[in-house]
Amino acid sequence: MPISLSSKSISALSEKRRLSSLPIVPVSSRYLLSRFLSSRVLTTVLAMGLLMQAVTAAELSDNADPAPSIPQATAQSCGQVPSGFRALSRRGYQQKLEGFWLGLSIANWTGLVTEMDKIGGDGAAGQFYRRDDWGKPDQPSIWGQGVPSDLSATIDWVLRGPNEVWGSDDDSDIEYIYLQLMMQSKNPLLTGAQIRDGWLAHIYSDAETPHRTKAEHGKATQPENFLWVSNQQAFDLMQKGMPPPFTGLPQFNPHYDMIDAQLTTELFGALAPGRPDIALQLAYLPIRTTASAEAADIAQFYVELHARAAALPKDLTAKPELLHQAMMQMAAQTRAQLPSNQYPAKMYDFVLAQYQAGVPWEQARDALYRRYQLEQQDGYEISSKQLYCNGCFAAGINYAASLLSYFYGEADFQKTIKIAALAGWDSDNPAATWGGLFGLMQGRNAIEQQFGKALSNKFNIHRTRKGFPNQGLTDFPTMASQGIAVIDKVVVQLMQGKVTADGACWLIKE
Repeated sequence: MPISLSSKSISALSEKRRLSSLPIVPVSSRYLLSRFLSSRVLTTVLAMGLLMQAVTAAELSDNADPAPSIPQATAQSCGQVPSGFRALSRRGYQQKLEGFWLGLSIANWTGLVTEMDKIGGDGAAGQFYRRDDWGKPDQPSIWGQGVPSDLSATIDWVLRGPNEVWGSDDDSDIEYIYLQLMMQSKNPLLTGAQIRDGWLAHIYSDAETPHRTKAEHGKATQPENFLWVSNQQAFDLMQKGMPPPFTGLPQFNPHYDMIDAQLTTELFGALAPGRPDIALQLAYLPIRTTASAEAADIAQFYVELHARAAALPKDLTAKPELLHQAMMQMAAQTRAQLPSNQYPAKMYDFVLAQYQAGVPWEQARDALYRRYQLEQQDGYEISSKQLYCNGCFAAGINYAASLLSYFYGEADFQKTIKIAALAGWDSDNPAATWGGLFGLMQGRNAIEQQFGKALSNKFNIHRTRKGFPNQGLTDFPTMASQGIAVIDKVVVQLMQGKVTADGACWLIKE
């Protein structure tokens, strides 16, 4: 049966949604927004948007990342590869993309059990989980009104068998929209207008949504469209005609430094295997739909990492020691692209130092909380904004928590997702990111084998979104085939490559 939303999650969704309407927009930003909505200013901004889109690809190409030195996947069945090209198995990549969606779904729904249970501070929410809490009763979230998750009574895996259906969530549904938009477009580089129109076509407004929050403790139900914080603000701006990247600018979107972009764009790395420079071109506007500054850099970190992971050879991903070495090297290469004087790079360096020093992950997590949410070191000043839950939805602290599970997980899928679920804050988001990464590296079969049974490949995008064929019901093989078709466009148009005559391989120009 389709996954239903837990009572704890419904309360969470309502509280997240409320944040988007908090009166924290500065007066100057309100003035800019009102001025923007005049037709004259709108015309000017749209023209600026077209100009930015025209130069984006050139700018990113000028800053292209050098080819990674880690081993790259090669396709032995591709025959003689022309000089100046490298081959990548197109048929084999189907399994990787199916793994991406399956791994993401497992980790997303498992992480939802502990989402916002532990964020620091006073009371129960400040008593962070430890590794021995896995398998024990779940504790209520900060908005759970004393009610634990009904996805699972214990902190444990949330799995769906072959006859059940994975539901979409905010970690998967925006990426699904982007995939469909790229399928429909001749050019895989989405424009701001395409993104805006796609959001408006597939996301419910408050006036039309059939979904309602659950009535609890005398509170009236509210319309639910499964958008929160920066995503919600961007959607509100789109409804007034504004396209990305302006929907993610601080003067129009006060939530630009929240987590939204990093959980809605990892897919673009999977659509540019082995080419993080091309992945960043694909993701440039989608990231800036909801993010700016360091939050955009963090989202780019995940996109680049997925692009590197997508090209790892199969024999390497099957050997734990080799995979661990490759993942550490991929992370180091991606870290090198971050500005060293800003908090994302410093967070990375701090977590890595804790791991290399042999500090247990729980102690490293506690140190993260002290360093960034209490002491506000390294330029991370979210706490000074006095946001609800001390910025527990912010890009920075959740990025730092994700690095904790990435390093301490040591290239083990289950270990990584367990730490992500137990680490705290918006735990479903880092878990989903790494679940998708492992699925992309290892493929669907390898993920299923770790659980010793077949799992569902069915997906219901209409759990949260609208306007798709077959009442929103699809499956991972179909979604993977759509991804292959998009990569065909990326290879030919952006990589100066080609698809072999038999359709077995991509030939990518070196």
